[in-house]
Amino acid sequence: MHSHIAEAIKQPDLIRLEPDLICLRFETMKIYSALGAVRHLLGSGAVKPGDTLIDSSSGIYAQALALACHRYGLKCHIVGSTTVDRTLRVQLEILGATLEQVEPSKNLRLDQELRVRRIAEILEENPSYHWMRQYHDEIHYYGYREVADVMDREIPAGPVTLVGGVGSGASTGGIATYLRESGRDVSVVGMQPFGSVTFGSEHVPDPDMIIAGIGSAIEFKNVRHDLYDRIHWVNFECALSGSVELLRSTGIFAGLSAGAAYLTTHWERRGDGSRTYVFIAADTGHRYVEDAYAQHRGAKDIETLRPHEIASLDELKPPWSAASWRDISRSAHGG
Repeated sequence: MHSHIAEAIKQPDLIRLEPDLICLRFETMKIYSALGAVRHLLGSGAVKPGDTLIDSSSGIYAQALALACHRYGLKCHIVGSTTVDRTLRVQLEILGATLEQVEPSKNLRLDQELRVRRIAEILEENPSYHWMRQYHDEIHYYGYREVADVMDREIPAGPVTLVGGVGSGASTGGIATYLRESGRDVSVVGMQPFGSVTFGSEHVPDPDMIIAGIGSAIEFKNVRHDLYDRIHWVNFECALSGSVELLRSTGIFAGLSAGAAYLTTHWERRGDGSRTYVFIAADTGHRYVEDAYAQHRGAKDIETLRPHEIASLDELKPPWSAASWRDISRSAHGG
């Protein structure tokens, strides 16, 4: 029996869609990141019950941190993106967390810069607050050891390809790190939106993309680039098509990043029966209904979609590009 709702909703579901294809589904994935980080901070004495934790969020991390603070008797303040919807705002208010949202921005970079700037102002006014730094502090990796342990127990022996959004780097990076420590042969395929600086697509805008959580307009120090074997850059139209097909064919109602992961996995596993493919569905689809799922009649058949394989970041182009990140890295460094 669970002692708190945070412990219950963090549990992932491993859903076998085909013999070599598994969906790692979460109600809200970042609860692992938040709980692991908060436990570490309390255990090390860096914070104590009653203290205030503060961070920036575009959505699901805000809920996760609020629940972790509720679980351990801490206060929570979120500087949120405009993508934080009314449903989440009401939950945060009732949980006792405080939320302030930055002004609407024309692009992801300005939105993230405004949030970080506001955090700096708040910390200057309230030096006792602890900034969680989900994008930069490696303590956000720790909670994903539990996820890796579950996967290692339940997925048959053999090589695994993990597919998921890069985001802050802690989820795909943490799971892959701990799976490899257990002795697993793991390859990692990361997804990015166009316009993200993390893997060099900042020069290719995608004004329709609303999955800011898988990309970044500022440098995220928690991203360990050498953990990723391949990268796919996916635009809104492709992510929507993947999400609609995922729901239609499997019944899994998940966020846009899950749709992008499903589409990417569908491509990567073609003709390869030697590995088990696991793609991450980081959250449910509820907050994407109006801005994405409502457009489902315009979604494309994913069988008609294919990525533009590139050898250089100069070749990046929408709607979908893919590359061996190791090859691009070697080329960029003269290897």
